[in-house]
Amino acid sequence: MQLEEYFDFLNPDDIRLKGHRLGIDDLLDLYLEGYSAEEIVSYYGTLRPVEVYATLTYYHQNRQAMESYLARLHAWREQGQQEREAKEPPAVVRRLRALKGKQPLQQGNV
Repeated sequence: MQLEEYFDFLNPDDIRLKGHRLGIDDLLDLYLEGYSAEEIVSYYGTLRPVEVYATLTYYHQNRQAMESYLARLHAWREQGQQEREAKEPPAVVRRLRALKGKQPLQQGNV
């Protein structure tokens, strides 16, 4: 099996493991935080070791492209987070926050 056959290249910024909803960035983020391949397998539970090793091998064989890929994804996520934080919450959320601030939650009122 060729290394690329482990992945679905949905677009230049969305590479996923075949048969999973996980992007390779999910595994690589853990790996770059110091998790071992075995720890990543345990963390996700549904992955086979060969899938994790294929992802790590692909990363190391294409390191410059993968680092650019990860940087674009992180920048895109950060931009989305900033946009969400900049938006005013809907009226219902503002009312609930106001009520929560005025009335402490009492046991039994859940």
